[in-house]
Amino acid sequence: MPRFDVVERHHIGVDAPPEVTLAAACEQDLMQSPLVRAIFATRAHLMCASGRTPVRSGLLAQMRALGWGDLAAIDGRAVVLGAVTRPWQADVVFRAIPPEAFAGFAEPGYVKIAWTLRADPDGEGGSVFSTETRAIATDEQARARFRRYWSLVSPGVALIRLLYLQPVRRLAEGRARAVLAAR
Repeated sequence: MPRFDVVERHHIGVDAPPEVTLAAACEQDLMQSPLVRAIFATRAHLMCASGRTPVRSGLLAQMRALGWGDLAAIDGRAVVLGAVTRPWQADVVFRAIPPEAFAGFAEPGYVKIAWTLRADPDGEGGSVFSTETRAIATDEQARARFRRYWSLVSPGVALIRLLYLQPVRRLAEGRARAVLAAR
């Protein structure tokens, strides 16, 4: 998605190989964090949503259960998820679009979102884990609605992404230490 209306990027150094780091990122349960649960609950309350709680499981399973689809993968290095949605609605519905149709999706009234999880080599045995979210509206009316919505929720989205980094590092580094200790 070379063009976008908003982008959110975060990264962290991890003392674990990229494939271990990416696996930890994909398996991390965002809902373990009381603060993340509070952010979701606050959004639900403010938007008068039904309060549906995301599935408690690994991140990839959580996202797929919400309706996101796989757009691309690089074995052991990166995963790209995507969905179209109307995020300003109280009860957000995410809809997966096949990878070959995602770039060209232009149905009015939607926002396309692509979320990349990536682990790149860094030094001997280490990696840099990064997450990047890009979003673009499909028309001007959706763009105006999305900008209003984003101005309210972007601090919470950024905080969730930041809160996600440390647990990924802890899990990946713990796994890497366990492999070294077993040798």
